Amino acid sequence: MSVYDQLKSDLKDAMKARDKVRLGVIRGLKSQIMNAEVDSSNHKLTDDQINTVVMKEIKQQKESLEEFQKANRQDLVTDQQAKLKIAEEYAPKQLSNDEVEKIVVETISQVGAESMADFGKVMGAVMPKLKGKADGNIVNQFVKKQLKG
Repeated sequence: MSVYDQLKSDLKDAMKARDKVRLGVIRGLKSQIMNAEVDSSNHKLTDDQINTVVMKEIKQQKESLEEFQKANRQDLVTDQQAKLKIAEEYAPKQLSNDEVEKIVVETISQVGAESMADFGKVMGAVMPKLKGKADGNIVNQFVKKQLKG
């Protein structure tokens, strides 16, 4: 079952269960997907494109969570954490940190990078391999760690 079909099914279930938080998150994700379809030239997104939209939404929710924590708004932090947990159910499976680090090390050796001057070259080579499978910030940290070490 595709992510979009899963969203539609879960939307019905959330409506029946009167789960307002889940319903709001699912509607938000569907809305973002429909906006991306309108912006797209072929009007039908692939699963990879849908996963990209979902990951973008999760990233925005994480940023909101950080801002709420900085503002010391515990009521909003709790609410945002619940929404983030629901949204992450629709994200593609993420690689573990060990798997990400292994791919980064392999890519560095393939590219022949030796210093931070090669950072852009390494990131350009590693990100297509990890697109949708790992957070870019985590990849960034591992690349910096390997090139400095």
